[in-house]
Amino acid sequence: MAQPSKAFLGPMIHSPSPSKLEIIPLALVSVDSNGKIAGLVKNVNAQSAQDALQALDFPPDLITVEKLAPGQFLIPGFVDTHNHAPQWAQRGLGQGMQILDWLDAITFPNEARFRDPDYARRVYASCVDGFLRQGVTTASYYGSIHGEATKILADLCQEKGQRALVGKCNMSRNAPDYYLDASVEESLRVTEDCIAHIRSMEPAGGRVVQHVLTPRFAISCGPDLLQGLGELARQNPDLPIQTHFNEAEQEIKATLALFPQFINEADLYEHYGLLGPRSILAHCCHMTEYELDRLRALECGVAHCPVSNMTVGGGFMAAPVRAFLRRGIKVGLGTDSGGGFSSSILDAMRQAMIASHAREVMSEGQDKGLSTEEVFYLATLGGAQVCGLGDKVGSFEVGKAFDALVVGTRGAEQGIMTMVEEDDSLRTVFDKFIMTGDDRNIVQVYVQGRLVKGAL
Repeated sequence: MAQPSKAFLGPMIHSPSPSKLEIIPLALVSVDSNGKIAGLVKNVNAQSAQDALQALDFPPDLITVEKLAPGQFLIPGFVDTHNHAPQWAQRGLGQGMQILDWLDAITFPNEARFRDPDYARRVYASCVDGFLRQGVTTASYYGSIHGEATKILADLCQEKGQRALVGKCNMSRNAPDYYLDASVEESLRVTEDCIAHIRSMEPAGGRVVQHVLTPRFAISCGPDLLQGLGELARQNPDLPIQTHFNEAEQEIKATLALFPQFINEADLYEHYGLLGPRSILAHCCHMTEYELDRLRALECGVAHCPVSNMTVGGGFMAAPVRAFLRRGIKVGLGTDSGGGFSSSILDAMRQAMIASHAREVMSEGQDKGLSTEEVFYLATLGGAQVCGLGDKVGSFEVGKAFDALVVGTRGAEQGIMTMVEEDDSLRTVFDKFIMTGDDRNIVQVYVQGRLVKGAL
């Protein structure tokens, strides 16, 4: 059902490129009834804003004008490129453990509970609500191995209005018997059933949910399953693909021991048809020059998860983000919800800066630390590009969907963010929010022009 057209008048900030932050003190953005940005007028004043409003190609009785309050500004919605929805209820557990030990002791028992649809519905509803509250308008979700639970997750994302990539997790080996697909054939059949279910969902103001092929990683997927998923990828060129890649030394050694015909994970996944422009590769902490070159040549995307990289897996894993950016490899941020201690993209931005400064020391100055501009880009347009949505969301360009946050920084909206002073520039207020703000500062959340958090 079409929604009324809207126009927003107020400060606006977005990133058109990794190193550029565009700050517009007063902008007018119009959103059509399909939730897409129909027009953007920059640097208006009171008179030109009124003229621009009158020039909008909408019937006056079918447009709502939202004027931002003092201290508020618009930014694009956050994109979480790597998230395990079943781990919402286990966040913060097992910190400091080696990755494979953590999976066996904490994660697999927890994810097995999603065989119960009622449990899945309760946890997933809390998960989607929680991420929307924190301004995550797009999330790439790993589900559990269960088809019914994966459908429930997709349904909830559609119902609540979150843009999402939702994948049934494929696992055929190296996990407890109670948490494995019954067979390779069953794993692929259930995957195809989930694909069909998501494609059949009735769009509510525009389709915002799609399936993503999700082999957990090569340790838990035998050659036959990887081959079958690669064939599904070939048959369905619209589907993104996500998996874990070079996350930790323990994981890499185990993977290559299972596939001795390969000497690196890039060749392994490419062999099975799972690397390409649609691939979202989580972590990528330990990368050789050869693998960096392959990711660039194949146009893969990287989901950088700095919080979990430093708390679960074994070691202080500072991924080479500067090397990715230098080569033109797509990079976004992920919360890796259960693997870390925070589900906040704001925290991921801050931790990405910390990790990058550690990497600068480790590289003896070759890989410079990330700037505020760069981590904000990773959280918005960079993440959208990784998810194959760079032409749809991530910045305020005409024709893109209006996925946006209204940020508040004064009075009751200030929360515990650094106080805003009268002479603060918009850039200073923005920096204070990025470094000290939280979900209390996110006053409204829009996905495809639909209000999904806050009141008008």
